[in-house]
Amino acid sequence: MTVSGPKSTSSMKPGDREALSDREKQVLQAVVDAYIDSAEPAGSRRIVRQFELGVSPATVRNTMADLESKGFLTHPHTSAGRMPTDLAYRYYVDELMGPRNLTPGQRARLEQELVGNSPPNELQSLVQRAATVLGLLTGELGLSVGPLLAEAVLQRLDLVPVHAEKALLVLTLESGVVRTVYVDLPTALPAESLSALAAVLNERLAGGSLREIHGTLTERLRDIQLPDASASDFVNIFVQSGPEIFEWALSGQDVHLGSLSVLADQPEFNSGDRLRALMELAERRELLASVLHQRGTTDGPQITIGAEHGAPELAGLTIVTAAYSVGQLAGVVGVIGPTRMPYEKIVAVVDTTSSLVSSLLDE
Repeated sequence: MTVSGPKSTSSMKPGDREALSDREKQVLQAVVDAYIDSAEPAGSRRIVRQFELGVSPATVRNTMADLESKGFLTHPHTSAGRMPTDLAYRYYVDELMGPRNLTPGQRARLEQELVGNSPPNELQSLVQRAATVLGLLTGELGLSVGPLLAEAVLQRLDLVPVHAEKALLVLTLESGVVRTVYVDLPTALPAESLSALAAVLNERLAGGSLREIHGTLTERLRDIQLPDASASDFVNIFVQSGPEIFEWALSGQDVHLGSLSVLADQPEFNSGDRLRALMELAERRELLASVLHQRGTTDGPQITIGAEHGAPELAGLTIVTAAYSVGQLAGVVGVIGPTRMPYEKIVAVVDTTSSLVSSLLDE
């Protein structure tokens, strides 16, 4: 799969960016590649030796100084080496980074990991697996966001007994998306009673959006007559707790994260403070949801870097996402990691994952 044209959500306009000469572009790309590879500031001699630019270390050193004066490079302390700034990564992503293809083997492995052991159209499981798989394949913190389901239309519901006092409410939504919710039973109900209940609930609820059902549940289930007293008790409980049962559809998008452990070995998180800040960020699901909420409306990969996020907690981090769709619904998959990340590889993996998630949900 060829990935091209990742979109920026930076406030910088093309005219705001100072023009670079061909040599400056060449040296900038070399410094960025070297720093992504080693996490160490790159000196002019290393750049000449590693990238065979055909110029002397002195020429590279002068070019690096020019790039630093333009805000693309910086150097820590008194080090002679240079490292990229957020502006350098943005320029690299927008102007220098080439397309990258996943091999057929990589794509096949990605699809196999996504399918797992669950039905491919079970939305929650697939979206959660996407975050885990992206983390494993990229070495960054995988993330995924379920679609906002408030306007999704309920096609059918089923009640599946789990044990004596609990059942699984299986909601089949438009485009075949499946959402599951555990509900409490007043007492043990035989399978035939649960089937009869499901039939009544389908008659009253199917065809409405989850927002409509949430707001009109009491009216929709008024005057239901059932021969089984326990089933009638369940309907009463369902009416009373129904708004809570459907609250998830209105409360926003679910944010799922992969394992933080994949980032623990990266140099950026060697210090306890940085790792602790990352762990605290992982608990800020509402912040992540607000950052990601608008990213499901744009086609293709989106990349935001450092200060572009507008949140201090995300400074020093890059978010790469791509939207997936199922019918009229859309969600997001992606990764969060340090600004020093292998952008070409990660954009390719994230974009392919979004396409596979869409395909699996459609199937």
